[in-house]
Amino acid sequence: MSWSAKQYVAFEDERTRPARDLLASIPAANVRSAIDIGCGPGNSTELLVERFADATVRGLDSSTDMIEAARKRLPQVRFDIADIDSWSDTGPFDVIFSNAVLQWLPDHATLLPSLVNKLAPGGSLAIQMPDNLNEPSHRLMREVAAQGPWAEKLAGAAGLRTEMADAAAYYSMLKPHCARVDVWRTTYHHPLAGGASGVVEWFKGSGLRPFLDPLDEAERSEYLAQYQAAIEQAYPALADGSVLLPFPRLFLVATR
Repeated sequence: MSWSAKQYVAFEDERTRPARDLLASIPAANVRSAIDIGCGPGNSTELLVERFADATVRGLDSSTDMIEAARKRLPQVRFDIADIDSWSDTGPFDVIFSNAVLQWLPDHATLLPSLVNKLAPGGSLAIQMPDNLNEPSHRLMREVAAQGPWAEKLAGAAGLRTEMADAAAYYSMLKPHCARVDVWRTTYHHPLAGGASGVVEWFKGSGLRPFLDPLDEAERSEYLAQYQAAIEQAYPALADGSVLLPFPRLFLVATR
């Protein structure tokens, strides 16, 4: 699956806000080493550098385009290209930070404890994941995919996002390995200019990627036209022409 740093940062302020909220909830003190896994273009890594000024901060991502953008943004930080599910660095890290990436990886019951094992004693694993697969925005992605001439091409697209467990399940995954686990869910309401087109532009940088990548240019254009028409019905524009996009997210901070 391809990622575009330029498309992603078109809504940088909105995408970075959950990272700020997650970072503010990390209890770790005297942090010497921190890593941002799935760092994207470095917007969340920059927050780690600012908060943990005396720490060695690193970032990794599987996308070359994202890593190139991150290196330009923070040339003093080491960024590596790597897949999280095969990442072999044992640490130990005082902070492992993951903002809006683990929803793309399977088997959280195995993955999350393996990340905790890379923490130093007292270190924290901080995770934020979009919890919006049942929102109209994502339900309509699947419906448009299934009903169009591209149905066969997109048969596996929806499966690239992992179904989220509930809060109790994530607590149970992490508590046997940690001294403290905090879990909470927040719904942000993002005002997006341009009405339905603003919603489409937002998800072109994230949730729509599995549905757009397999299509040729003509198919992609038609898919987006049908998706936008459906979005217009699901998210009516406000008086000023904008759309208030509800965006639920799940947060986890597990301290070893």
